[in-house]
Amino acid sequence: MASFATSNIVVLCFVVLVSWIHFNAEARRLGGSVPESDQTQQPLLNISVNLIWYGNFKPSQRAIVSDFINSLASSKLVSPQPSVAIWWKAMDKYYHLTNKSSSLVISLGSQILNESYFLGKSLTNEQILQLASKGSQRNPINVVLTSVDVAVGNSETQCPGRCVWPFHQPIYRPQNPSLVAPNNDVGLEGMVINLATLLAGTVTNLFGNGYYQGPKEAPLEAASACPGIYGKGAYPGYAGDLPVDVTTGASYNTHGVNGRKYLLPALFDSSTSTCATLA
Repeated sequence: MASFATSNIVVLCFVVLVSWIHFNAEARRLGGSVPESDQTQQPLLNISVNLIWYGNFKPSQRAIVSDFINSLASSKLVSPQPSVAIWWKAMDKYYHLTNKSSSLVISLGSQILNESYFLGKSLTNEQILQLASKGSQRNPINVVLTSVDVAVGNSETQCPGRCVWPFHQPIYRPQNPSLVAPNNDVGLEGMVINLATLLAGTVTNLFGNGYYQGPKEAPLEAASACPGIYGKGAYPGYAGDLPVDVTTGASYNTHGVNGRKYLLPALFDSSTSTCATLA
């Protein structure tokens, strides 16, 4: 997993079963760093998220991610609550610290399918940027998503206890039962969690001079400052107290469009200096 910034285009790269490693960290207030130059970088207020699919994905898999982006942008009241849009609304708190009148608007842009592996199955950083350039628009976040047979391989089989938690029992933590993925696809559910984490970090710390804690070279941002926390009472190896779907047994904490349910990470609340959960 990698992220790259070029001009005003933000590139996020994933594999279909991305690795995410949770660790326990004390919640601290996120502080803005001092810009290294006198040039002021304006925050993105209207963002288009373009999804660039490289490799073989089923339409049902693509729908999990596109429905998530549409859920972030949804202005319709989703019932029952809490909704994905309410989770995303927390980003406004950071914007209102410096601009009381601005709000963040996000929308799903284009979706580009590359199923022929025209760049091969082992991608360099330059090739990832080449793929990302195909989705450029004004103020875009271009997300390159690669299928399980591209790049680092299948984390569900290679490192399940580390890379697929909380949908697999952890290696070193208390052996609590693993959670059932709310959309019945462990790989895509992990992708949504990472996409949510990186989108939150991107809009609050786009140029590396925004809101974060720790060293600038390895910052903990709005979501990554709350690792492994999905519900109240979370601790290492336990995701927290979460609702469970009575039909599927899946754990979730937000509702999205088209009847979707998602498990999204806690976000650092700048007004209380704590990790805020919706469940």
